[in-house]
Amino acid sequence: MGAKLTLREEHRLQVFENRVLRRIFGPKREDDGVWRKLHNDELKNLYSSPSIVRVIRSRRMRWVGHVMCMDGTRDVHQVLVWKPVGKRPLGRPRRRWEDNLRRDLWEIGVEGDWILLAQDRVRWKALVNSVMNLWVR
Repeated sequence: MGAKLTLREEHRLQVFENRVLRRIFGPKREDDGVWRKLHNDELKNLYSSPSIVRVIRSRRMRWVGHVMCMDGTRDVHQVLVWKPVGKRPLGRPRRRWEDNLRRDLWEIGVEGDWILLAQDRVRWKALVNSVMNLWVR
C-alpha cells in the first residue's frame, strides 16, 4: 500500500506549489508603485489547473477503483480489503491509507461503504472527478 499522505505532507506540498507559482508569476505592483507578493487566492485565480494535493487525491481514488474492479483472488485486491486480527498497540492509531480515502470521500459528501462504491465504475469515476474539482485549503 505504500505511502500515505499525511496532513502535514499535504500542507508542505501546497506551500511548495504556492512558492513555485509565486516564482513563475512574479510580484504584483500596487497602484502606489510598491511591489508585493501574490496572495494564495490570487495564485488560485491565475493558475487554473488543479493543485498537486487534489491530483494526488484523485489518482489515489482512481487506483482504488481500478483495484476494486479486479478479481478478488488478485494479491493487490486481497491486500486492499484485508482486515488484520489481533491487538493494536497502545496509543492513538496511526492514520491508514484507507482513512485518507474515507476522508477524501467525506469531503465531497459521500459516506458509506467505499468498497461497494468503487465497484460501480460510472459512479466512482464521477466521485474521482469531483475530488479533482475540490478547493484545497
